[in-house]
Amino acid sequence: MTKAILRYLLMLFAVFVCTTVMAQNLKWRDMYQVKKKDTIFGIAKNFGLTVEELINANPEMKVAGYELKKGDYIFIPYPSNTAPKTATAQPSTAVQTQIAPKVVQNPVGKTIRVGVVLPLHDVDGDGKRATEYYRGFLMGCDSLKQMGYSIDIRAWNVPIDGDIRATLQESGLRNCDIIFGPLYTKQVKPLSDFCKSAGIKLVIPFSIWGDEVSRNTEIFQIYQSADEINNASIDAFLERFGNQHPVFIDCNDSTSKKGIFTFGLRNRLNNRGVSYSITNLKSSEELFAKAFSRTQPNIVVLNTGRSPELSVAMAKLKGLVASNPGIVVSLFGYTEWLMYTRNNLDNFFTFNTHIPSTFYYNPVSARTQNIENGYRRWFGLETLYAMPKFALMGYDHAQFFIRGVYKYGKAFNGTKAQNTYTPVQTPLDFRRVGTGGMQNKAFMLVHYTNGKRIELINY
Repeated sequence: MTKAILRYLLMLFAVFVCTTVMAQNLKWRDMYQVKKKDTIFGIAKNFGLTVEELINANPEMKVAGYELKKGDYIFIPYPSNTAPKTATAQPSTAVQTQIAPKVVQNPVGKTIRVGVVLPLHDVDGDGKRATEYYRGFLMGCDSLKQMGYSIDIRAWNVPIDGDIRATLQESGLRNCDIIFGPLYTKQVKPLSDFCKSAGIKLVIPFSIWGDEVSRNTEIFQIYQSADEINNASIDAFLERFGNQHPVFIDCNDSTSKKGIFTFGLRNRLNNRGVSYSITNLKSSEELFAKAFSRTQPNIVVLNTGRSPELSVAMAKLKGLVASNPGIVVSLFGYTEWLMYTRNNLDNFFTFNTHIPSTFYYNPVSARTQNIENGYRRWFGLETLYAMPKFALMGYDHAQFFIRGVYKYGKAFNGTKAQNTYTPVQTPLDFRRVGTGGMQNKAFMLVHYTNGKRIELINY
């Protein structure tokens, strides 16, 4: 990729992302490549703009010491006294040609108005994660646009210390059909109340505390609490391994917070009259082996999700099986283990491992690779090393919700009956919370089979 194209794509992203608390409306006339001897005044005059209009459309021009450079791309807005006939979330023609030569016309003529209220900056990890999510979201919108959807996106940068009440005064926010955000719990209630009063659907994509979803019918809450995931994991364990012998291994991790799961599971086993064994990672080979059944398959549960302890446990279990060929061992893990797949894939297959999760990142999937390759082309960056992948989350959310609102309008509720999209990474299955809004209840076991296949078992 040439430097000029990279600058162009980065400029495109700058158009999408508002770098202040005010909104950046995605309505533009053209992208102009700066030539030698160009001046801000001259460019503005050629396009029938005032200097102020051109500078406001390109915030980087306000930075002290800014200079036009040959080859740079700048945003050309519509003059303040005109407006485009339609407002769609789309790259300019040059980028469209790279991504999809043919663009389908909007078959219905309906525009979905989308608001994004997140910390869109690179000051800290929160901003970096939210920005990657937003970039993936934009890619999802671009894909929809190529299929004929008309989408008007407005974005507000609301950092942790930002006053969301000021953002709520923006006229563009009240015109939205659906809003994505916020990131911070303290911002949820004011934004939630705003959406409720205005009849705007609100998607809360990240983890938050509180139960606003139980009181507001406009909310779609993606996040599931640790208690909810623990309970779903215990239910799945009992359903799938009810006839096996559970073995709990104490890994001597004083920092572990997995006690809530192991304690809850042991209580349920006790209530069912199911016997189980407890051993320790530091036990001698002889004592360790005594915890395992020779007549039943064994299902092993560690009391930590950390990688170092997992590695030690894997080595200990491999030694056990090698010394006792009659012992059958499977593993029931934690979502964090998906981060360790690179170093443990063969072990996961060997021990028929089941990992509870609300997502699955498949790096060898053609759909995943297409999106990640597109991300590199658009932004010249790799995605963050994190699970789940925030860019894929954003892509999935854009596809799922915009398709749903486009098809069902105000009646969209995100249930399986209304699902029009199969996510790349993040399954979405919404159910109503009491008389309030909708919460995602999608849950799966990622199963690494002895036959070296990966299957997703949905619940």
